Amino acid sequence: MTDTLRPAETPVPPAPDGSRRLRRSIGVVGGTLLTLSCVTPASTLFVVVPDLFGTLGTATALTIAVGSLLCVAVAFCYAELGTLVPSAGGEYAMVSTLAGRLAGWLVFVLSLLVVVIVPPVIAMGTADYLAPVVHLDPAVAGASVMLLATLAGLLDLRANAWITGVFLVLEVVAAAVVAVLGFAHAERGPGSLVSMQVAGTGGGTDPVTALLVVSGLAIALFVTQGFSTAVYLSEELRNPRTDVARTVLATLAVSTVIILVPVVALTLGASSVEELTAGDLSGMVTAWSGSAVGAFVSLCVALAIVNAGIVMVIQNSRVLFASARDRAWPEPVNALFSRLGRSGSPWVSTLAVGVPGAALCFVDLDTLYGVTGVSVTGMYLLVAVAALLARRGAHRHARAWRMPLWPATPVLLIAVLAYVLSRQETGHLLLTGGITAAATLYWALYLRPRPGSRWLVTIPEDARS
Repeated sequence: MTDTLRPAETPVPPAPDGSRRLRRSIGVVGGTLLTLSCVTPASTLFVVVPDLFGTLGTATALTIAVGSLLCVAVAFCYAELGTLVPSAGGEYAMVSTLAGRLAGWLVFVLSLLVVVIVPPVIAMGTADYLAPVVHLDPAVAGASVMLLATLAGLLDLRANAWITGVFLVLEVVAAAVVAVLGFAHAERGPGSLVSMQVAGTGGGTDPVTALLVVSGLAIALFVTQGFSTAVYLSEELRNPRTDVARTVLATLAVSTVIILVPVVALTLGASSVEELTAGDLSGMVTAWSGSAVGAFVSLCVALAIVNAGIVMVIQNSRVLFASARDRAWPEPVNALFSRLGRSGSPWVSTLAVGVPGAALCFVDLDTLYGVTGVSVTGMYLLVAVAALLARRGAHRHARAWRMPLWPATPVLLIAVLAYVLSRQETGHLLLTGGITAAATLYWALYLRPRPGSRWLVTIPEDARS
């Protein structure tokens, strides 16, 4: 139990190969473009939101708004911890340093589930939006996008920042077109946003309960989840002590607007609750504007999904790289995952994230959504616990961005997230819990008995206080 409560105090070891270090090559603009692309607002809008419409109907916008408010508290925690512990390990480095090695290991497992599952979830939406040009099987299309993203992830990070920036502009344009068309064809007033109606089985509409909205918050948290990945870039930002917090908070604000405004417009512009619940956003855009505009929006979304795949593979590979540098695995595995290519990218870790992601495109989508929702909620919960412990001892006076309303913010966040977690489907909780239990067994049998040689969280020398 003490491992979960005391900060890790093990001396910082060298990288597994003795010298590997990521390059500090990007500023706030490049980091923000990469992080916004990881949120991938348009692809989230067109791939994830339709499923929320199917469950929550007109309450979808309200649920996303509530989820975004929760994410403000989450962003405060990430901004403070990300500047206090600027490591490519992201959540696990922050939590290990402040809440103990076991807590950090569990966060790593949850984050690994998220980083492996989220890209294929998004990628499988490609087929729907390439339909105006070519008809593809969703699983095959998703796997192809994942493999393409993996190849792009092997390139230099700065080059990818410009590539993803261009794609990001296109997806923002697509989201803006949807918003303008939805408001221009409004069928109902703002009151419908809180009327909470969903299409019923008998052809009419049924009310959406508050309990159902709460159960949908896990997916709503996932809608803007990518803002937190700014901390994965903290070792490659030129000035992490200021730039991490700026990137985290700015990305959340921008992504919330890009996603929530079109959702409100779609809710008001749908001809009926039944059409909204069906979730055919491309069909709605085509009906409002004609086939040419509909095809343009669909192609922009397809490009946005490819963009998201590239950025997620880039950022997610950094988590695996950092875990190897911190000696989470047997030594031969650590040596492989920490290996850098000529461009400076962790190429083995990139392949290890991207290739399994392609395989997951053939797994049931509802299961992927459910496990992701539980994992994100659990990960945020542990980060909030670490934030509650962030001002103890030597950390109290360390140079870092500090959140307002501490400790009330993390305490309230812990209570809300624990309740949201309790309302998730039992099957998804059991599946995620089983994976976490297996990871805990690995910790107990392999990592914990080797405190001086395994799971040694490092912070780059040039980023320490």
